[in-house]
Amino acid sequence: MADTLLSIVQTINSYLSDYILFFMLIAVGLLYSLRTRFVQLRYFGEGMRRVFGNFTLRGKKQAKGMSSFQALATAIAAQVGTGNIVGASGAILTGGPGAIFWMWVIAFFGMATIYAEATLAQKTRKVDKDGNIKGGPVYYIITAFKGTFGKVLAGFFAIAITLALGFFGCMVQSNSIGSTCETAFGIPAWLVGILLVIICGFIFLGGIQRLASVTEKIVPVMAFLFLLGGLIVLIARIQYIPATFAMIFTYAFQPQAIIGGAFGVAIKTALTQGAKRGLFSNEAGMGSTPHAHALANVKNPHEQGCVAMVGVFIDTFVVLTLNALVVISTLYTSDGILAGGYTGAATEIVNKTNLTQTAFGTVFGAQAGAIFVAIALFFFAFSTILSWNLFGKINVAYLFGEKATKVYTVIALLFIFLGTLASNDLVWELSDMFNNLMVIPNALALFALSGIVVTIVKSTAKKSS
Repeated sequence: MADTLLSIVQTINSYLSDYILFFMLIAVGLLYSLRTRFVQLRYFGEGMRRVFGNFTLRGKKQAKGMSSFQALATAIAAQVGTGNIVGASGAILTGGPGAIFWMWVIAFFGMATIYAEATLAQKTRKVDKDGNIKGGPVYYIITAFKGTFGKVLAGFFAIAITLALGFFGCMVQSNSIGSTCETAFGIPAWLVGILLVIICGFIFLGGIQRLASVTEKIVPVMAFLFLLGGLIVLIARIQYIPATFAMIFTYAFQPQAIIGGAFGVAIKTALTQGAKRGLFSNEAGMGSTPHAHALANVKNPHEQGCVAMVGVFIDTFVVLTLNALVVISTLYTSDGILAGGYTGAATEIVNKTNLTQTAFGTVFGAQAGAIFVAIALFFFAFSTILSWNLFGKINVAYLFGEKATKVYTVIALLFIFLGTLASNDLVWELSDMFNNLMVIPNALALFALSGIVVTIVKSTAKKSS
């Protein structure tokens, strides 16, 4: 039964990724890049100034919503998770080093997409009589499409994101935490699951303010530590860095040389793997992080749009790229165990879960490498669970009202625990499927509302810069 279901879900994902998802994401990114005259280039500097100009790990407590940085930290917490480590490793194994190039392409255009998502989330958010802020794609979907059609699309999105992130996505994250901790420390996965449920439950019960306070501290620290470890490896392997970049660009257009098969099939594999894992990593166009950006207390939507672009940049061009360089420079270069591709005995040594641990282990030593990645992945995946739970909760409240969020929290905690016990491809594929399905209503609304975003750029960009 499970094998049959896995086969069905894989077929659905294949069609979504190969024929809908990649082209839809590129089309949205191209549309906003052209209509905003490449906002991701023109206002990237402004975004960096807004993020790092008044950087602090102890932001002022917000009466309602979040500060701009807290919203960014919550968004990055959602973006930087297993997609950067386990997901990217899976993309490299399946699509070769060239898959990273296509992740960069997705991310570049995704920066324009996330600008649109964040500004629309700010523009269409609702504030109730008690000052509570409600925002996210469901609100700009019903703005884009009036009447029954808009309500159906918004409801479809709300259900998809609750399943994709609130339930199955958190299973993926907790599964990665449990398996890497068991490998590194010998701690039983179920015990890790209990610890996760206790910590997550405490934070969930504290509401948005407690979550924001946690993410604004965890995200900068975890990113710095992972970058430091990665830089140590790259310095140790510095003679292989030119070859590493050469492989990324070469195998992006000649992937058959490393993954085998005919050119057409190989290039399709590299493209779709980069697209799928790029989406899972930076989430631009998926419609998840706008929930966080909608909660930001800023002067105008443009400000948060600029900040949101920095999130995609940090996720893909910094964290994911560093991880990819570590993997390729240690395992795919001339003295690496995958120099000839993922074939033969190599398939018995590494998989997408332990590939990064193996890569860091070539410099740190096997045990130290496993421990370092386990610690990094714990914080990456843990922070992602916190953000994804919030996104799911917002949509459950939209569908069923605030009272339903308590039931949702209990079910979500159960899924987090089960994730540490269930280790199979079905969970990953289900998460991918609902991630893919989320894109469709979100992207349709983005197409329909491009005029509003262009107006925001023109009317507020000069005033806020």
